[in-house]
Amino acid sequence: MTVYFVSDLHLKPERPDLTRAFSRLLDTTFQDATELYLLGDIFEAWIGDDTPTPTLESVFNSLKQLSDQGCKIFFQHGNRDFLVGEAFAKSINASLLPEELTVDLPVGKTVISHGDQLCLDDIEYMQFRTMVRNPQWQQDFLSKSLEERLAIARQIRDASKERTAEKAEYITDVNQQAVTDLFIRSGVDLMIHGHTHRPCIHQHEVDGKQATRIVLGDWDKLGWYLKVEKQGYDLINFPIED
Repeated sequence: MTVYFVSDLHLKPERPDLTRAFSRLLDTTFQDATELYLLGDIFEAWIGDDTPTPTLESVFNSLKQLSDQGCKIFFQHGNRDFLVGEAFAKSINASLLPEELTVDLPVGKTVISHGDQLCLDDIEYMQFRTMVRNPQWQQDFLSKSLEERLAIARQIRDASKERTAEKAEYITDVNQQAVTDLFIRSGVDLMIHGHTHRPCIHQHEVDGKQATRIVLGDWDKLGWYLKVEKQGYDLINFPIED
């Protein structure tokens, strides 16, 4: 059993190199996958399953082909692609996951999430997150025209980048108490998440026991993925070619 995790690819038309790199990974390295977990922010923005995405067709085809070969694909929403819905999931034969989930991996039970709900020190973002994860807000947004949704998404994205650049580093990282609480709540000693763009393997002490938190990397000059097998796990990076 071989399981892969990726997050924070932020695929967008302006970065065709990222799309090519992910398609290539799906068509080569991930061919031995029994399960693939997409832990959010796979897309820079997702404004509805009805949105035309011609630049991403190669990724969608590769995901569907991988699924047809027997790999189970799972999608967990991020802060950029929280509007991914059942229609898209069905198109690639993926299952949508809740924001926190305990799964059985070859190395044992593990709690997984995108990770943004752990950033409690970023009060402004948490307020925004509460708003956009509200089903009524999502319904209202999806009822707008494509042009309106594009304009709103662009405004949100630009404002987010500007505010994030002004924040202290600790504010945009996870809150340590939130991490501890999730370990305790899930009853496991291994956690995997993305979101913070700070790839690392952290060791924590939780109720007198050792726990491990693996943070996936974001894709830019390097691509990142986590490979999990019975003998252990490996956080891997590789160069993104132009």
